[in-house]
Amino acid sequence: MGKLDGKVALVTGSGRNIGRATVLKLATEGANVVVNARSNQAEAEAVAQEARDLGVKALPVLADMGQRDQVERMVSQAMAEFGKVDILINNAAIRPHKPFTEVTVEDWEAVRSVVLDGAFYCTLAVIHSMVENQYGRILFFTGEGAFVGAARRAHVSAAKMGLVGLARSLASEFAPHNIRVNVVSPGSIDTTRANPEWYQGRAPNAQGIPLQRQGTSEEIAATCLFLVSDDSGFITGQTIHANGGVAYH
Repeated sequence: MGKLDGKVALVTGSGRNIGRATVLKLATEGANVVVNARSNQAEAEAVAQEARDLGVKALPVLADMGQRDQVERMVSQAMAEFGKVDILINNAAIRPHKPFTEVTVEDWEAVRSVVLDGAFYCTLAVIHSMVENQYGRILFFTGEGAFVGAARRAHVSAAKMGLVGLARSLASEFAPHNIRVNVVSPGSIDTTRANPEWYQGRAPNAQGIPLQRQGTSEEIAATCLFLVSDDSGFITGQTIHANGGVAYH
């Protein structure tokens, strides 16, 4: 018996890296999964097939998290296929680096639409079903930059910290319905960077990490599994820092 047998999990931004690893981790524990990518159908289908090979059902769906109609269509497809969504993991994000004085309104809105608005759209689309079923597990992803105050990421950090406030409020409001809401804050993770130009030659590395290495996507996926399983039954409204021991002051 898997820890998530009979559950349905939707993971946004799950065509690669942390999202893909999380889909496969949940599938290993018996969850049927909805795999989401913004535009790469082959990538989404490949991850879905990996999940099927683990013995569960998988539905690949293309949707841009910044577009409410696409998010609602994705959730409708999931509901039509599985009849419910028990677990929502809001992983999709964009993280452009830019000096604050060069950030345009369009830059601000582009980041907010995917990171914060998209998480809101997804959560709103599934919460009614979760209340009806008296069961739900929701995760949001923030990051080190939001807590450290990293330069060139003001728009990203603002959107990411918005998720912390959203999670805390939802955790309080929906706790009576057996819906738990938490935040995962990964540190420096060894992943493929889709836009290396954002990092200006300073790609995330192990510098300053007490464990002296970067984390892996699989370790973040394991953190997600813990937070959506009954192993964390008394944890809600919290931010879990999986960062190798980096302390914030």
